[in-house]
Amino acid sequence: MAMAELDGFKTWLAERRVGEVECLVPDLSGIPRGKILPSSKFLQSQVDRSLRLPEAVFTQTVTGDFVDTPVTDPSEPDIILVPDIRTLRIVPWYAEPTAQVINDALHRDNRPVRLAPRQVLRHVLELYKAKGWRAVVAPELEFFLVAKNTDPDYPLAPPIGRSGRPESGRQSYGIDAVNEFDPIFEDVYRYCEAQELDVDTLIHEAGAAQVEINFMHGDPLEMADQAFLFKRTVRQAALRHGVYATFMAKPIEQQPGSAMHIHQSVEAVDGSGNLFSTADGGHTPLFLAHIAGLQAFLPKGMPLLAPNVNSYRRLSRVWMAPINVQWGEENRTTGLRVPDAGPAARRVENRLPGADANPYLAIALSLACGYLGMVQGLKPTTPVNGSAYGPDGSLPRHLPDATERLAGCRELKEVLGEDFVTVLIAVKQAEWDAYQQVISAWEREHLLLNV
Repeated sequence: MAMAELDGFKTWLAERRVGEVECLVPDLSGIPRGKILPSSKFLQSQVDRSLRLPEAVFTQTVTGDFVDTPVTDPSEPDIILVPDIRTLRIVPWYAEPTAQVINDALHRDNRPVRLAPRQVLRHVLELYKAKGWRAVVAPELEFFLVAKNTDPDYPLAPPIGRSGRPESGRQSYGIDAVNEFDPIFEDVYRYCEAQELDVDTLIHEAGAAQVEINFMHGDPLEMADQAFLFKRTVRQAALRHGVYATFMAKPIEQQPGSAMHIHQSVEAVDGSGNLFSTADGGHTPLFLAHIAGLQAFLPKGMPLLAPNVNSYRRLSRVWMAPINVQWGEENRTTGLRVPDAGPAARRVENRLPGADANPYLAIALSLACGYLGMVQGLKPTTPVNGSAYGPDGSLPRHLPDATERLAGCRELKEVLGEDFVTVLIAVKQAEWDAYQQVISAWEREHLLLNV
């Protein structure tokens, strides 16, 4: 670490009298991993490169198991964690001053660890930069508030609000319905302000106690960092009030699922503006090629957008979720929506990712698909007017189908990194195998005495 950057850490920690530093690394599932160090030891670790974790942190399943692959070292060598000073923030829910910082990962010879989700996104952004392009994104994250549930065999239920009653029906865009949980959201906004998380609007979504938070548009890596920290923030704020916040894609039967919509556009690095729009507001060929890339490659990259066995329960026409990669203007039945906007804000909204997706990987995949469309000069289908909920088999219906499609996609392997794709597929296959060992309540109810 450069001396100036080390001095920056020292000054920042001293001014805030920080006692401990949480060193965070997002794993493949987007779960914060890492170490907690006293401030003095954190600073020393940047001098002697002693802030380390096993590389296997990136081969860990969501259930905590580790997988072996042909591209990973069976000796499980350490990697060096390198804190990004731009992500240094106070953790606002602790009584004692504590800091958190997101880390990049390097091999001991200073090569970036290509298995790290943050590095996967960074590599895609470098491809854009080499073409003179700069991607801009704005995530929208949906989640449910649910009553505490300590027995996984019991279904989730809406929590008790200020009225003393749970929300029994769906209250889309309801102001009073959001106000039921004002104390939680006051803490969410207070925590976000303390961490300089650039959240914008809050609305009640279609599900019971389901909420959506929108982020301002910005640099994709910074927006992924913010979404990563925001998930942790919401969970902590909810727990403070005896409630769970869940980003599961489909946590409750007979309720809509939760998405992470990604608005994306491309600007010129030279500052000449949005490359998706002509001066009079028309679609540029680059914009249409970007959409075509999303159409061509998103179905092959679904393990990054729908990473869990539960993710595919969300992708159903019954609950206002996309079931295809059709596109249309101001059309929320399509997987790819073009909002009505002026030339400077021309963008496409990718509505496929679930809220359970790792934000680094979902943004990386979405931008990678658009990139492939632009460099290959692809042409999109005709935009859809009216409902796009017709028969369409373009998306995988379950995790094994999704991993098989990704395994066969040479272009995505090249853009995302072949080693990364190999490890991701191995992890997802291990998670599917673990899921297959579980006997569900549905099976017990309908098969136990009937077959």
